Amino acid sequence: MTEDAWQEARLIPTSGINGPDEQERRATSALLAVMSAVREFGRALTSPIGAPAGSVQTFIEVPFDVNGKKCFPDGLVRISRGQRQWTALVEVKTGNNELQPEQLETYLDIARDEGFDALITVSNQMPPVPGQHPTAVDKRKLRRVLLHHIPWTEILTAAVMQKEYRGVADPDQAWILGELIRYLEHPRSGAMEFTDMGPGWVQVREAAAAGTLRSTDPVVPQVASRFDALVRYASLRLGRRLGTEVVPALTRRELADPASRTQALTAQLTSSGTLTAALRIPGAVGPLQVSADLRAAKVICSVDIDAPREGRPTTRVNWLVRQLKNAPETVTVEAFAMHARGQGVVDQLRLVREDPSRLIVDPAKELRAFRISQVTSAGTKRGAGRGSFIDSVLAAIDDFYEQVLQSLKPWMPAPPRLRSTDEPTTAEPVAPSLIATAISSQDGPDPVRIPKPGARTDAESHSS
Repeated sequence: MTEDAWQEARLIPTSGINGPDEQERRATSALLAVMSAVREFGRALTSPIGAPAGSVQTFIEVPFDVNGKKCFPDGLVRISRGQRQWTALVEVKTGNNELQPEQLETYLDIARDEGFDALITVSNQMPPVPGQHPTAVDKRKLRRVLLHHIPWTEILTAAVMQKEYRGVADPDQAWILGELIRYLEHPRSGAMEFTDMGPGWVQVREAAAAGTLRSTDPVVPQVASRFDALVRYASLRLGRRLGTEVVPALTRRELADPASRTQALTAQLTSSGTLTAALRIPGAVGPLQVSADLRAAKVICSVDIDAPREGRPTTRVNWLVRQLKNAPETVTVEAFAMHARGQGVVDQLRLVREDPSRLIVDPAKELRAFRISQVTSAGTKRGAGRGSFIDSVLAAIDDFYEQVLQSLKPWMPAPPRLRSTDEPTTAEPVAPSLIATAISSQDGPDPVRIPKPGARTDAESHSS
């Protein structure tokens, strides 16, 4: 028997998971144990929800008395810093299991009675906006206890970024964190990826294609919200690969009021059959725009970039084409002239490479910006996998970033050149009328002339 057939021992094995309860219990124990063992990882998860920096203790299935009955939340996290203690209950769901409002409200009551600070929920449910909770609970129960939600995808992203990019000081702790990453990436762990556009997806897609979609249909806001959740999942997924924090590009109003974003997306879906969003990537020339056209079954990814502020129009087009040397020929380039409104001049990249003047209508007008777009086919299936809408959007975003966006750099003016002192300078003749004769504050005092013995002064000469 060769060693190739030997199975390596794992700190957190995926074998022996017999059902949802065992899956949930093992995932909870693994997560909380690594949070306390790897200080940097524990801090990365708890700092964004307001926990102080300090030593982390974690427990599972802590019993509490509720109306004479025993209640067992999945876990508890306690962080100590000096005399201060911050404590939170933890509720975990794996697979397709969703958080239940009644259960969360019970845990909120326990946290309030015990003087705890927060309740943390973990599941595969992906809220469309960061900070929003996927489960509606009685807001009166949130007066003294905070409610936070962390999707499994966000936990996996935090673990990968901490280990691969930010670093872990202790090598043994880094290995432990790697074991958690390997466990969460295994299909049997229950930390699933984004796999469902919701029960109303097929109905909305068919109605949008037929032009019969109405804003009053209750499934339309659900699909709009799921699209935003998909974009947020794509942001976490891309950020995990890039080692940086990629977030949905939302306005302050949308972050403060997620319902307004859903309403606007619902109106857009019913009027034009499209869903739009954007991803903000650190260091990129601009947000990565994503538009899903359900009527045409297309996914359009695009980015806007400012044109150079000097040079002829063809020179500015060539500046962009040089940066797109590895981009597919099917990519389209749109040029916008200065002070022009509406749509610009659009053409395929392969034709612009041959003749940059195709994007120039009036050589006298300067170009102010370009828009680079890539159109791909959208899947139709509700779930994940081949032919699904989810996978087509994720693939479109990844391909556009890799083939187009990551190669683009903003234009920078050339720095002024220092004139060499060795170079001869030729002064231009100055007209006599431009020579100043008035006394200036910059002029020095006239030298004092001492008259020779017997010589007359200027005053004596004038008097005579």
